[in-house]
Amino acid sequence: MQKGRNSGGGYALIAPTLVVMGLALAAPLALMAVTSLKSQSGLNLSQGWTLAQYGEVLGRTSYRSLFLRSVLISGAVTVATVALAYPMAYFVAFHARHKFLWLVALTIPFWTSYLLRVFAWKIILGFNGVINSGLLRLHLIDQPLGFLLYNPFAVVVTLAHAWAAFAILPIYVSLEKIDRSLLEAAGDLGDGALRRFLRITLPLSMPGVIGAAILIFVPTTGDFVTPELVGGTKGTMIANLIEVQFNAAGNWPLGAALSLVSMAMVAVIAGLFVAAARATTRNIR
Repeated sequence: MQKGRNSGGGYALIAPTLVVMGLALAAPLALMAVTSLKSQSGLNLSQGWTLAQYGEVLGRTSYRSLFLRSVLISGAVTVATVALAYPMAYFVAFHARHKFLWLVALTIPFWTSYLLRVFAWKIILGFNGVINSGLLRLHLIDQPLGFLLYNPFAVVVTLAHAWAAFAILPIYVSLEKIDRSLLEAAGDLGDGALRRFLRITLPLSMPGVIGAAILIFVPTTGDFVTPELVGGTKGTMIANLIEVQFNAAGNWPLGAALSLVSMAMVAVIAGLFVAAARATTRNIR
């Protein structure tokens, strides 16, 4: 009897969250799925059902290329962000004295608008921006570098900076949980600093690394603001095409189909990340 009461109380506690998730996530997804199965003539949707939108999404080479480019750019952002975040998280976890102040400092960029940070990088990487102006004054280049902006490189740099804290924090938590006695024991057995890192610290922190990779990869695949502002035509991602279909073109069924196929693609890749995290956890145990 007591077990039933506890179960009922538990459902009561999560009921508000379930309602919000249902209204804010499940309902829009269901509506999008219904819309993707329609065809559009002018401003009117058809009465019947069709898979034509999915056939166009999967059959057109340009769409497949854009999906692949989005995955590659997001993958590059993930690798770059995690590679830059790990040393910072390691420093805070093992060497910083005032860890709380360091963690607060890591959130300072988020005190400003996301758009302001993107525009800041646009100024830094621009043809007459900070980098080109500095290199010209130092006489290291004769003319401004044109490859810094409006390409995938600019998208990767901007997104890596924008999402850095989301990679640092989970890696830091994973590093902080490592039993320091394991490192001391390895040192007593003759392992040097590098060997201790490769054999103990890195494997034990892999769940945090994979978790950070998921946190970075999933949202950056669907980002359209950054590619729009700093990516140019070469840095366009699938989210930009979806935004065009919903707004400029007004083709909601095609936009919905593109969205759902993109979500499915990201879900598969995220599932691989989760499987890797589980395998890593089992190996550690």
